[in-house]
Amino acid sequence: MQRGNWSASATLASDFLSELSDDSVPLLLNEAVGQLAVSCDSSEGGASIRLILLMANQQELRVQPLLRSFRALDILLDKDWRGRGFDQEVDQLIALIQSDTRRRPQVCTERVRAARVIQAVWRSYQTRRRMKRLNRAVSTLQRTDRARRRRQQQQEEAQRWEEELKYQVCVRRQQARRKFHQKQRTLLQLLPADQVQPYLQECERRAAVLIQSFWRGFRERRRYDTLRDTHTRQQAARTLQTAVRRFLQRRRATLVPPTTSLWIGQNGLTDSRRAELKRQVEEHVSRHPSSRVSRQECERLHEEVQLLLLSQLQRGGDQRRRREEQRVEALLAHTHTQLELLRDAPPLSVITTTDADSFLSPSGPVAARARDSHNAALQASRLPWWRTLGDACSPAHLQELEAELGGLFVGGLNL
Repeated sequence: MQRGNWSASATLASDFLSELSDDSVPLLLNEAVGQLAVSCDSSEGGASIRLILLMANQQELRVQPLLRSFRALDILLDKDWRGRGFDQEVDQLIALIQSDTRRRPQVCTERVRAARVIQAVWRSYQTRRRMKRLNRAVSTLQRTDRARRRRQQQQEEAQRWEEELKYQVCVRRQQARRKFHQKQRTLLQLLPADQVQPYLQECERRAAVLIQSFWRGFRERRRYDTLRDTHTRQQAARTLQTAVRRFLQRRRATLVPPTTSLWIGQNGLTDSRRAELKRQVEEHVSRHPSSRVSRQECERLHEEVQLLLLSQLQRGGDQRRRREEQRVEALLAHTHTQLELLRDAPPLSVITTTDADSFLSPSGPVAARARDSHNAALQASRLPWWRTLGDACSPAHLQELEAELGGLFVGGLNL
């Protein structure tokens, strides 16, 4: 059904083709070419070919540019639609397409020739301009090349000097190390055998101290740099904070409304007002008397307090003196009792353990000192006579012990 409609439309195209608009011609031409590419019916193909020829004859200016956009249309016509009874129309359409194709290369050739002429003129202008600036370019190129070579030569020379310096440093270090080892071997040969190991340990210690000093110095310098940066940042932060606080303080001061002064000037206080204020002050003072006392009353109270304090101090001093006298009397009585017991003590040959325990001092320090003195006296008694000359058990030393212990037994002697 569609094929019949297309054939009928293509047959009647000669009647309304002249009335088509510019937008309808491309659509109709696309439809005809599409039928040639898709359909295999001879009637539809012939109608499409005749329609295209008719459109090319009546609207040559609009159809020929559109035919250029369909590539390989002549090959499609020669391959698929030849030998179906309308070879004459096929040859005419192929000739029309190929004539348009031949005309197109001629136009392209002219455009290419014109472009070549323009390019030749532009290249000749560029060449002449380049030749005029050739001397300057050559001098610039030579200057740049000389500078580059000079920089390379300087870099190579600096690198060579650096390598030479490194080599000299290594050689000097090696020589110093050899001299040090030679000196160390010489010293080791001179030292006795028992002092070699201490000398080597001392060398190791010095080397360790030197390494540690260098390491501590490096660490402290790095720490100082860190502390300096930290101090700088803190100082900057403090400066910023101070500036911000001052700015905020000034801003708050500008936002606070001004307060009225409480000072009453000379113009604001009249004589009547002054008399009234004086009367009010006197009434307030009479109604609320002051709690302060006079100077004479203060002096009297001070004298009373001084007398009371003096009496209290005297009473406390008398009591302290009385207690001290009682203590001294008790110590003297105890000392006399102990002396009487020591004088009436039986000899060591007949004394018993109970009697010996009664002579022990209740004071721990006194008993410990007496025990030490007794042991020292026993040790001194066992020594030869020439060892006791000028020893601690001399009469002078015994007199010191007597003065310290108050006439008690010292070293088994009755002093």
